[in-house]
Amino acid sequence: MKHLSCFLVLFLTSGVGSFDLVIDEIPDEVENLIDLEIDGVPSSSKMRNGRYQRSTSDWGYVGDLVEDDDKIGLYSYKVQSTITSRLANTMIQAKMVNNAKRSQHIVFDVQVPKGAFIDNFTMDVNGITFTSKIREKSEARKMYSQAKAKGKAAGIVRSNALDMENFQTEVNVPPGTRIQFELHYHEMIRRKLSSYEHLISVKPGRLAKHMEVDVRIIEPQGLRYVHVPNSLGDHFDGITTISKGEKKAHVSFKPTMAQQRKCPTCSSTAVDGNFVVQYDVNRETTGGELEIFNGYFIHFFAPENLDPLPKNILFVIDVSGSMWGLKMKQTIEAMKAILSELRAADQFSLIDFNHNVRCWRNNLVSATPAQVEDAKKYIQTIHPNGGTNINEALLRATFILNEAQNLGMLDPNSVSMIVLVSDGDPTVGELKLTTIQKNVKQSIKDEFSLFCLGIGFDVDYDFLQRIATDNRGMAQRIFGNQETSAQMKNFYNQVSTPLLKKIQFNYPQESVSDVTQSSFHNYFGGSEIVVAGKVDTENLQHLESVVTATAANAELVMETLRDVEELDGFMKKDKYADPEFTRKLWAYLTVNQMLAERNTAPTAALKRNITKSILQMSLDHHIVTPFTSMLIENAEKDEIMLADQPKDPRRGCCPGTLGLTPNAPNNNKGIPAWANVTAVPVSFMPEQRSPPVSSLSINRVDNDPHFIIYLPKSQRNICFNINSDPGKILNLVSDPGTGVVVNGQLVGAKKTENKKLNTYFGKIGFYFKNKGLKVEITTETITLKDGSYGITLTWSDTGHIIRKQLLISVKKESNVTITVGEEMSFMVLLHRVWKNHPVNVDFLGIYIPPENQFSPEAHGLIGQFASEPEVYIHHQRPGQAPGKPQATMEVKGNKLTVTRGLQKDYRTDRVLGTDVQCWFVHNSGKGFIDGHYKDYLVPHLYSFLKKP
Repeated sequence: MKHLSCFLVLFLTSGVGSFDLVIDEIPDEVENLIDLEIDGVPSSSKMRNGRYQRSTSDWGYVGDLVEDDDKIGLYSYKVQSTITSRLANTMIQAKMVNNAKRSQHIVFDVQVPKGAFIDNFTMDVNGITFTSKIREKSEARKMYSQAKAKGKAAGIVRSNALDMENFQTEVNVPPGTRIQFELHYHEMIRRKLSSYEHLISVKPGRLAKHMEVDVRIIEPQGLRYVHVPNSLGDHFDGITTISKGEKKAHVSFKPTMAQQRKCPTCSSTAVDGNFVVQYDVNRETTGGELEIFNGYFIHFFAPENLDPLPKNILFVIDVSGSMWGLKMKQTIEAMKAILSELRAADQFSLIDFNHNVRCWRNNLVSATPAQVEDAKKYIQTIHPNGGTNINEALLRATFILNEAQNLGMLDPNSVSMIVLVSDGDPTVGELKLTTIQKNVKQSIKDEFSLFCLGIGFDVDYDFLQRIATDNRGMAQRIFGNQETSAQMKNFYNQVSTPLLKKIQFNYPQESVSDVTQSSFHNYFGGSEIVVAGKVDTENLQHLESVVTATAANAELVMETLRDVEELDGFMKKDKYADPEFTRKLWAYLTVNQMLAERNTAPTAALKRNITKSILQMSLDHHIVTPFTSMLIENAEKDEIMLADQPKDPRRGCCPGTLGLTPNAPNNNKGIPAWANVTAVPVSFMPEQRSPPVSSLSINRVDNDPHFIIYLPKSQRNICFNINSDPGKILNLVSDPGTGVVVNGQLVGAKKTENKKLNTYFGKIGFYFKNKGLKVEITTETITLKDGSYGITLTWSDTGHIIRKQLLISVKKESNVTITVGEEMSFMVLLHRVWKNHPVNVDFLGIYIPPENQFSPEAHGLIGQFASEPEVYIHHQRPGQAPGKPQATMEVKGNKLTVTRGLQKDYRTDRVLGTDVQCWFVHNSGKGFIDGHYKDYLVPHLYSFLKKP
């Protein structure tokens, strides 16, 4: 049996509580990069001989497995989910086997709903079982360090508190190995548009001999309906079965292997999507239901028979250049439909923004048919271009609402809100996200709500979620595709019917304690408010809730009460019901509430106290939060892994991030030589060819932006500048042959100088299509994306990320190097300016060595020079400026007048730079580059350049 000489174990994440376990052979050339320490804890470990043993468990007959070319068979894929009074406990289990004659990857990849709590993960490798337990973060790290110090096999496991979506486990195993993964998580099912929707991601990736999705629903209030839409496609018509009783339901989906096939002769699976169960419960006329069980109460509140409150709504729409194309078309279509749904009692206005902010009306107007029609015509004229000034747009919207309120123009019973639609980060005006968040919070003053729609995969959804939650609203990610319009309308429908405002729940203090949030800003039709707390069983006769709220016409008062004995008897008779559902729901609501309160705590002392409470709750209820770690170990406790949730790099929650070495020495091992140049003094020799700035010359784009193209054959540097608008995206490399794209998005200076607005690269995107990897580098963060998986580092970190043989190396506040095997590498340099500089902004430079192995199809402002053109420079003569001679350059059939001068290389000196001699081509490189520079503008950060 083959044993691995070394392995790396990492849990990476793109969401709260999501993990990525990697046990992977590391190439020799990068092995020395993996032995990092994070807060003193090493992140690599060695495989011990004898780790893999023959399974002692019995899977039964495993023949007839359908294998892909990789010879990996999926024996079974099982999902079991039980919903007890809106609490869903879900288990996903996969059993796989490597039938190849070589060691290879086995991947367990599932989507975990945003907001769920992962509470258990187990893995069985040929009879060796790994189980989990929760510990306080520092204690867990200490146990991990002790295991490592004693020579025990140990791995580092990380999860990142961004927007919980992906759980991916990737294990490199020897031939013949059987492996079983099992993941458990729980969540509260939220009500939207008068329906509870339980979504389970079912993406096994291959045919399974045994496939099953089993969902049971237990609702003491009684089930009004249960519906399973055909979300997996027409291929599976008639396979799902639904059994519904008065208070219980059972949903089963068990396709045979033949039914899973995409076609009768296909070896690939058609099971690839979300399995969705929708239902609703019966309700009392008051809309309130108080359930008491095992020492806790849960209060569900969803009144329906109320008249809607009038609303004052401002739509704030991003019309920057990145919204160009389908996203803008779909946004316009959705906005026209949304405007048609405004009620006569509503007031509204529109703001569209790029680097400037425009108002359709400078004040709110009534939603009359004439005004609505005029607003639709206005939207139709929008043409996206320029940068993104989110700060000024939101402040303009809050000013309009505040002014209307101060002038007494708003109905006291009305609800005011802002709906922001954007697809990107700010590139103009205030760029610091925390400052924007603070500005908006101070301007809104808790008087109205902010809702955010983030369009596309590149949007900083975490920021939108924070700023919305901070201002009594919510956020939703909208994927930029043909369904954008429908998704936007669906989101609007969730907030379009406010029924109550200023809702307050009052419970008798002698009966309850530790009540979760009990006051709410708004209640929207079709949703539900949930309050939970502990209950004194000796005073149940006193337990009732008095709810006060502002309704359309009067102050609303409701009383609700539940028959406790009836619920107790019902739950104990059902073997599938979770007897801990009230405790888990209370903990779920409490932890989420405390996390939100911690983010807005006004003092450090209060924040510390909240942190302690979250920690204790996490330990008591066995859940991974930003302050706990999950230890995963085998029965002998001689192999141990550590799972925790490091800080979101933009929020500063708590310590620890993947692969970082905060104080590690910079030995630069494994970093390309060109990225660590030593400057060589260059003398001015106008008649000679350009000596390189180092032993390795390079193509580079830096400053505002200056291009320097090094031509190895002629040993010349040719320079040109590109002047375009903020928000525009320039293609630097587009190579269909290797599947590599490099694009840069421009950001503008804070103001013009000499009637010119300088632009710089504020964001650079790399797309490695063949690997399915995207890397986005801004002046704040470095993000690696692999489908829905993602990990983000900040410029305050030093460390490395390895994914699919792509190495990202970050040097704190300096540069990022991306290395793709031995074929190519790139370096991005960070330029920081004085924080309060009146004009300049932070920006990026990019350096690309000419040795990169691009294909003959490569193009782009830099990529086209992978095939070096013939350049002939002659007739050198004095120029208009002293010391800057001119010459005639013949290239690509053109005769150009060029000027000799100096440009800067900032790799060795990021402040002053190193002088580089070059021949400067005027008019944005016209005649030297193919076509016009505008031919290199692309709509998205990861777009290939379209062929002319």
